[in-house]
Amino acid sequence: MQVYWLEQNVADLPADDDWLGAAEAAHLSRLRFAKRRRDWRLGRWTAKHALAQYLNLPSDHSALSAIEIRPAADGAPEAFLANQPGAPSISLSHRAGVAVCGVARPGVALGCDLEVAEPRSEAFTADYFTPAEQAWVAQAAAADRPAMLALLWSAKESVLKAQRVGLRADTRSVAIDPAGLDFPTGENQWRPLRAVHDGRMFHGWWQRSGLLVRTLIGEPAPDSPPRQSPGSRLAS
Repeated sequence: MQVYWLEQNVADLPADDDWLGAAEAAHLSRLRFAKRRRDWRLGRWTAKHALAQYLNLPSDHSALSAIEIRPAADGAPEAFLANQPGAPSISLSHRAGVAVCGVARPGVALGCDLEVAEPRSEAFTADYFTPAEQAWVAQAAAADRPAMLALLWSAKESVLKAQRVGLRADTRSVAIDPAGLDFPTGENQWRPLRAVHDGRMFHGWWQRSGLLVRTLIGEPAPDSPPRQSPGSRLAS
């Protein structure tokens, strides 16, 4: 199953908002904090461009305003074209001024996530990770632990996004299989990823570049995403 991937950063954002649909513009006006407004705009900008390229549509501001990303009743993002549902499946994530959007055919369970490798407390590890995951982290070199925790957390988020439950579910209900993770690894290389949630196996991919960790989960199992460097454009 093919998944498409687009990554952009705050430098890609335009100054104006004429590419937003009416409902999106109204939502933006209700966001009070500058960082929240920036992140929300970046996510929408990235998702609209991903969908336009996936569907071979124009990407001028007028055309992008006809693509709207709306939250479903369960909070998951859904794409509408000219106010009509049934667009491709999408998943969004943003972190540290970077946003990604995964796109797949309609009906695919899809989750993607970005995380930054940073120090975490022992309490964080105990609260959110399974005993097996905690043991895996504890056995690693101290210098590798922040990235390992970012990978595990991001993978859990991707699984729960694909299940459309998000962090309403206990993250310990998702068990990441360390077999095959091949950590640590060279940068900018997609590596296979497996996880179990509620007795179901999920497959995906992960990549690390610098402090940024990316994960992608899909059902059916996705083909390998393109090997790319941060900031590259959509590819199949």
